[in-house]
Amino acid sequence: MNYQDDQHRTNNFTNQQEYDGEMRNFEQTNLTPPKQKKHYLGMIFSGIVGGVIVALVGVFLITANIVPITNNSTNSTEDVNGLTGQTTSDSSSSTDAVPTVAGQEDNASISAAIQQSSPAVVGVKNIQESNLFTSSQQGGTGSGVIYKKKDGKAYIVTNNHVVDGAAELEVVLNDGEQVNAKILGTDALTDLAVLEIDGSNVDAKSVATFGSSSDLYVGESVIAIGNPLGLEFAGSVTKGIVSGLERSVEIDSNGDGQPDWTTNVIQTDAAINPGNSGGALVNAKGEVVGINSMKIAQEAVEGIGFSIPVDTAKPIIQQLETDGKISRPLIGIQAVSLSQVPAQGREQTLALPNDVTEGVAIANIEDGSPASEAGLQRYDVITKINDSSITSMIDLRNYLYKETEVGEEIDITYYREGKESTTTLTLSEK
Repeated sequence: MNYQDDQHRTNNFTNQQEYDGEMRNFEQTNLTPPKQKKHYLGMIFSGIVGGVIVALVGVFLITANIVPITNNSTNSTEDVNGLTGQTTSDSSSSTDAVPTVAGQEDNASISAAIQQSSPAVVGVKNIQESNLFTSSQQGGTGSGVIYKKKDGKAYIVTNNHVVDGAAELEVVLNDGEQVNAKILGTDALTDLAVLEIDGSNVDAKSVATFGSSSDLYVGESVIAIGNPLGLEFAGSVTKGIVSGLERSVEIDSNGDGQPDWTTNVIQTDAAINPGNSGGALVNAKGEVVGINSMKIAQEAVEGIGFSIPVDTAKPIIQQLETDGKISRPLIGIQAVSLSQVPAQGREQTLALPNDVTEGVAIANIEDGSPASEAGLQRYDVITKINDSSITSMIDLRNYLYKETEVGEEIDITYYREGKESTTTLTLSEK
């Protein structure tokens, strides 16, 4: 810079201080940046070299298994006190995990249950009596369940209506073998019967395992096994759920068109068709929890089947096997529910007060029966046994068969010609 240029620049500033500041700016602008640029390039180069070295060391440590690879993911769990904790899962747990298809486990258990219980379900052929002009005819077929094998004999539970009126019975085993059967006992009220067959062709796998119907819950999967529509479809299986428990269904046990008994049953939507009667209702464990009965099913209704709970059936089966019958208390009367008596008969023949609208009207009394000895008469109307109201024949039978025993004394409240009276009688055996 020559003197004239310097003098010119000096004249453009108001004082020496501004001039000095301008000179310093000039030096910084032209001299400082090149030094900073060089410095930054060095730092970048050093960083790259260092990163490469660290990466190489890391690969070596991992390859040599000096530093193990771990999975630090955690799953939140809740302990028994409701507190939230953390559980750490390592890489081996994630490697060993096997994905499953929804419902696969359920289908597997159902299949196992079928294989376990199917051999115990048999066919029952009812052969009607023949005469001089006709040959023996098959009256119908049903199903049964082998529940016991002892001393060379096998024992089968089925429905009473399956064997009713049979001159002969044949049982068709799971392998197709046919054997003659003997009736040990029947009970119309519970619709159960027990048969005995030669057990030489029955192995241990063909004997059912009884579960507990009291452990069932609504929505639980169940399987119905039997011979719907005859032996052509022997061993058919239908699957459903428990639709209801302790359903009360009225039964006409004597065929007079009037219900005379109420039974508690399991309701299921597993298909139970003619021929399934006496077959098994099975849970997912392969245990028999019910004995299917078509007799107590409702016609023209789909998705509603009934099964006798196995807990109800067990004592009946045992008594039929040993005694051949069910011992029940007896009063010794023939009667009808008051609701079946016309209004005119209630007023004129029975002479009942207007406020007596429920009870049992006696139509006939057996000679020498407890009712006869207690002084009961025809046209008496029973309204109470002990302190329990009796509104119908169903109430009367339910109370006698469930709440009393043979030989027990009971008090009977009744109306005769409009007046209330009480008598005591001792129940005998039916």
